[in-house]
Amino acid sequence: MEHVALIERARRIRRHILTMLTQAGSGHPGGSLSAVEILTVLFFNHMHGWSQDPYPSRDRFVLSKGHAAPALYAVFAELGILDPEELLSFRRLNSRLQGHPDRRRFPLVEASTGSLGQGLSIALGLALGLDAIPVTCLLGDGEMQEGQVWEACAAASRYQLHQLTMIIDANGLQIDGRVEDVMPLEPLDQKLRAFGWQVFEINGHDMDALKVALSVPTHEPKAIIARTIKGKGVSFMEGVASWHGKAPNPAELKAALEELSA
Repeated sequence: MEHVALIERARRIRRHILTMLTQAGSGHPGGSLSAVEILTVLFFNHMHGWSQDPYPSRDRFVLSKGHAAPALYAVFAELGILDPEELLSFRRLNSRLQGHPDRRRFPLVEASTGSLGQGLSIALGLALGLDAIPVTCLLGDGEMQEGQVWEACAAASRYQLHQLTMIIDANGLQIDGRVEDVMPLEPLDQKLRAFGWQVFEINGHDMDALKVALSVPTHEPKAIIARTIKGKGVSFMEGVASWHGKAPNPAELKAALEELSA
């Protein structure tokens, strides 16, 4: 997909996210908005087999940071998998679009995630079981504080899972504040290399940088540290930890949509 088309797609995804969160009155805007360029490039430029009717042999994707489900649902709407009207059922009773992905209700979601730290282990199992099919897992940087993530990192290297890619949405904030204040991760690149991963560190909102990092072939599992801004695209949300799990009200939605349309 052409670069300009990807930018417009990302803008529409952000509008979907904000609209569904306001309709629901709850959800997680900050980490959903920070991941938009990552998901846009993944689904519309990189992964194979994703369309209105995804192939059984499609590349697999695990959203480990399950609270960013609104971003994934918005992508599905742009792919034609979901009717955009269904996005307004987000978090409603009996909706298949719950606040965190629910595989029982929505089988195209590879895993029911939300208990942070588990997604990479699930992606590891998929990579082992599916052999040659590429598997990508998106984590948050706060999530990297979980010990299970590092156990999975060690196992992926042990089994030389070159078809496994981990993308870290490193927006620097988590529910309790700054990641470096809660439990520092740096030097994250050196730690991942010590675990046997090939590491790329990029601007996570730069689609060209994302394309390059995703396309480089490796003999080891690949880690992309995508430096992002929490709440990206809405000035009053950007870099503000309190927007981790707070939905905009109608007036805030109006202001955000106007800003995205400018």
